[in-house]
Amino acid sequence: MDAEDTAKKLRMIGDEMSERFYERADVVRTLVVALLAGQHSLLLGPPGTAKSEMARELTGRIDGAAYWEILLSKFTAPTRMFGPIDVAALARGEYRQVYDGRATTAHVAFIDEIFKCSTAALNETLGYLNERIYHPENGGEPIRCPLIGAITASNELPSEDDAAAIYDRLLVRIEVGYLENPSNFAELVRSAVRRPAAPARTTVELAALQHAVTEAVPAVDVPDAIVDAVCTLRSALRRRELVASDRRWRQAVGLLQASAYLDGRPAVDETDLSMLTHVLWDSPADRPTVEREVLHLVNPDAKEALDLADAIDELEAQLDAMAGQSREALSDWVIKKAHNKLATAGKRLEKLREEAVSAGRSTAAIDRVTGRQRAVRARVLTEALGMDASMVQAQL
Repeated sequence: MDAEDTAKKLRMIGDEMSERFYERADVVRTLVVALLAGQHSLLLGPPGTAKSEMARELTGRIDGAAYWEILLSKFTAPTRMFGPIDVAALARGEYRQVYDGRATTAHVAFIDEIFKCSTAALNETLGYLNERIYHPENGGEPIRCPLIGAITASNELPSEDDAAAIYDRLLVRIEVGYLENPSNFAELVRSAVRRPAAPARTTVELAALQHAVTEAVPAVDVPDAIVDAVCTLRSALRRRELVASDRRWRQAVGLLQASAYLDGRPAVDETDLSMLTHVLWDSPADRPTVEREVLHLVNPDAKEALDLADAIDELEAQLDAMAGQSREALSDWVIKKAHNKLATAGKRLEKLREEAVSAGRSTAAIDRVTGRQRAVRARVLTEALGMDASMVQAQL
């Protein structure tokens, strides 16, 4: 297997999907990295944010992969997930299950409303996620499942202890929200009424992906400097009373290796540590703290970008608070405050990106904040000044 070719194809898949799913570049890359690490991910966000569509699209680009999805409820029986009873066999006095097309045969699974897993299915689901095994209803030998990784989704965090056990098994946690940039939203609306051009569609063979997961990714070197950085980060988070289990830290190393592999590098470097911002929080309220500690350790320009993000968020909060005010009042606020602050932030972000590129550092956090700056600027232009979304897109 050509590991470099597989990584290149996966990067192309990520780029193509990012073109299709607006404001989802970091989400897509993180899902790919999680699969390469053989780990499960959680997409946390409201309905209608393309969670299931991204899972289907990603799996559809893995030639030969079996895909299975389900929407769970408190009444979902284990047999509906892992294999219904073979009625014909039962009529002959034989108790058998039909596994084809169920979780037991899937290479990638999408499990929606994961935290609504029924009590009856809980233990089997945990075994499926943890060990990739299923214990048949008739008590036969455990079945080994070919699952590479599960992509799960939920509109909310678990509120019961049983569901919390599943939450702990989902190493990667990604918040997904509605589109922020009005220009991207306008493009989304246009896409509903026009025939899109046939998109580029790179695929990767299942065998190549499996080889990457089992052989190429584990072979990526983890230098001592990265181990030291992880230890330093753990101590910094503990001082903030953010504690992750030893198991989670150990599994996170595989994510770092997968991130390096995806970028075509033989060893983990500091840029890969940004993956930990999707691993080391339990509550979304803690994610910004984790992100700041990670970036403080590995990427000083990205840390400044987050400071700029705070100022941008404050401007957006002011815009929300001014809802219903006159156009004159809104225009006055834009002229006296919003325009200069957003323009200054945009210029500084451009400079930070140039410095990061020159130093060979990751620009992911800077790019994300730049996206926020453009989204808020677009909102200011459309909502406060009444500009058309098409005109706004031309200015951004």
